[in-house]
Amino acid sequence: MIGKKITFLGLAICAAAVLCLAPNSMAKGSKSGNTQVIYTGSIAKKVMGYNGTTPVNITITGGKITKIEALSNKETPAYFNKAKSKVFKQFIGKTVDEGIRLNADVATGATYSSEALIKNIKMGLKQAKGSSSSKGGRRMSR
Repeated sequence: MIGKKITFLGLAICAAAVLCLAPNSMAKGSKSGNTQVIYTGSIAKKVMGYNGTTPVNITITGGKITKIEALSNKETPAYFNKAKSKVFKQFIGKTVDEGIRLNADVATGATYSSEALIKNIKMGLKQAKGSSSSKGGRRMSR
């Protein structure tokens, strides 16, 4: 009886791990129709804010940046929120090429976080541009 409980517990733990990891694996980059999501955590590993990395998901629909989502990081929330609100709105609505060329402003008092976000976004956009003309890459079908 104890063996069956341990086996069941082991299976439950494995199932929970798979469910927890599945959304993150999809975030690595995906494409569905004319929408693609670029995850910068793997391509911008060395881009540091004040307290560490600042990965984002960038959603591009019809060639335009429609959404930028900050992912888990160790930045101080007050400063990071200030950086996000200043930086993200400068990129939303731009084409991939416009975003790459954009000379974005940083948030006063949140320079490190702002600069890290800008670098993450630009690296993600370059990844999107490079893979939009080729098949495969880091994207996965949904």
